[in-house]
Amino acid sequence: MEQDKVRKYEEFVDRRLKPDLVHAIAQRDKVFEQQKVFSDLRRNIENLEKNSVTSMRTMVNLGSEIYMQADVPDTRHIFLDVGLGFHVEFTWSEALNFIAAREEKLSSQIEEYTRLIASIKAQIKMVCEGIRELLQLPVSEMEPKYY
Repeated sequence: MEQDKVRKYEEFVDRRLKPDLVHAIAQRDKVFEQQKVFSDLRRNIENLEKNSVTSMRTMVNLGSEIYMQADVPDTRHIFLDVGLGFHVEFTWSEALNFIAAREEKLSSQIEEYTRLIASIKAQIKMVCEGIRELLQLPVSEMEPKYY
């Protein structure tokens, strides 16, 4: 009877909790990547403002790491991807306001995923502790290796 309980607990950890943990970590990593993109963009806009750069020549990635030169006659207006494939033209100050709002939202998403990850890890630890008690093992023999 106890072996069945142990097997069910182990299956729950392996089939439910571990995949949930991997998924939550992957989702949080995606949000971290988005946060970095917006942080880099904010820094670039601030540098353009600080140095009063109103036109520039740059290299544009066309895809598959193929680049071409591009002239930007007026850098004071930029297009930002606002989601769902839509791009909106912003002035520098409008773009910085949009980026600040987006960064705030991304920070709250990261906090949410971090709480979820901690909760899943706590559940894994609790189930492993339950297995240890069922098997009547000392604490050192049943350290969870799931995280």
